[in-house]
Amino acid sequence: MSNRVFKLPDIGEGVVEGEVVQWHVSVGDTVAEDDALVDVMTDKATVTIPSPHDGAITALHGDVGDMVAVGAALVEFDGGGGAAAAEPKESAPEPAAEPKKEAKPAAPAPAPAAPVAPPPAPAAPAPVAPPPVPAISSPAPLPPVAAPAASAGGAGGKALASPAVRRRARDAGVDLSAVRGSGPAGRIRHADLDAFIAAGGMVQGAAPVAYSTRRTDIEEIKVVGLRRKIAEAMTISKRHIPHFSYFEEIDVTELEELRQMLNATRSPEQPKLTYLPFIMLALSKLMPNHPECNGHYDEANGLVRRYGAVNLGIATQTDRGLFVPVVKHAEAMDVWQAAAEMQRVSGAARNGTATLDDLTGSTFTITSLGRDGGLGATPIINHPEVAILGVHKAREMPVVRKGEVVVRRIMNVSSSFDHRIVDGADGAALVQSLKRMLEHPAMIFM
Repeated sequence: MSNRVFKLPDIGEGVVEGEVVQWHVSVGDTVAEDDALVDVMTDKATVTIPSPHDGAITALHGDVGDMVAVGAALVEFDGGGGAAAAEPKESAPEPAAEPKKEAKPAAPAPAPAAPVAPPPAPAAPAPVAPPPVPAISSPAPLPPVAAPAASAGGAGGKALASPAVRRRARDAGVDLSAVRGSGPAGRIRHADLDAFIAAGGMVQGAAPVAYSTRRTDIEEIKVVGLRRKIAEAMTISKRHIPHFSYFEEIDVTELEELRQMLNATRSPEQPKLTYLPFIMLALSKLMPNHPECNGHYDEANGLVRRYGAVNLGIATQTDRGLFVPVVKHAEAMDVWQAAAEMQRVSGAARNGTATLDDLTGSTFTITSLGRDGGLGATPIINHPEVAILGVHKAREMPVVRKGEVVVRRIMNVSSSFDHRIVDGADGAALVQSLKRMLEHPAMIFM
């Protein structure tokens, strides 16, 4: 009976292929109609593909990270109907038994352990470090101090230690040849001597643990899904866009007073205001005077597209990676609307409910790390845009005003521009205009 082949359906939005991000099923599983089969990513939007019918899965096409074309085979089911769907349940124990058979070959793991304690290893003076591992697993046969003596005295029979360590050992009546060193070439350190004394003079002090914790495990993680998309986007931006960056300090003391006053008097349905909604409104008000900064550069056609609408991308860190949801038409919003829409799209990005429309169409991007914002950065432009603004942590600082040192609230901003499209003077002019508006926040609402 031939298998039923389920092909990757047309996901829409002109998508011609998708990347396998996560399989929810395995060969041998029995699924019901509409059960989740696989997550497929297309242009930062992840779609869960459901099962078209009941049945037992006989084959999966594509590993995690593979690209599957629309219309290509994705999953194969057994060829039967409802009865056939029931059969895999009875045969389910068989696939389960097979992994156990595979697990038994894994049991000969002692075989790899054998190379850890082969006779040749102790024979070499320098590589004597590995033998302590078997010593930990079988402390009983190892009370003889011969192994540490070989380790400590490998370089000419004399334990390696600094004069200070030797003096301490003499004062404590400790034979350094019995102490296992954790330093380079078995050099004995103060910590090794302390561990030896604390253990009552036993060889198994803390040195073996030190050796075992120094063994580095290497974990290989395949770059797939959103992380691969981020890597590709960042590579395109840095490879194709000649960045120049510009930094400035902004006194947001008055803006902070306004923010606190508005938050104290807001209604329950109004969102709590951060600095970002004010910055969003300020930028939307400034862009008509700096149109070269609110656009895209189409390299293929040699065109610069300047937009009347100010669609602000808000770089948002999530558990799945960096997303840039978009607040559309910020120029038509008040501060409360801007804050609410920013929270909506950022929240959707974090919980995975953002639509493709929420994640596309930005003309200028703002990136902020909030309390972790630091003092400066060189933000990477969100291709094909031509500018990006980085917002850093606001902090109390002493500054000179009218000849006196006073404490003011200062926030740093870092910006990057595409030097092919935005001249240095134009980029600086935008940031200086933003500085004036944020330092005199009444201008935002005029």
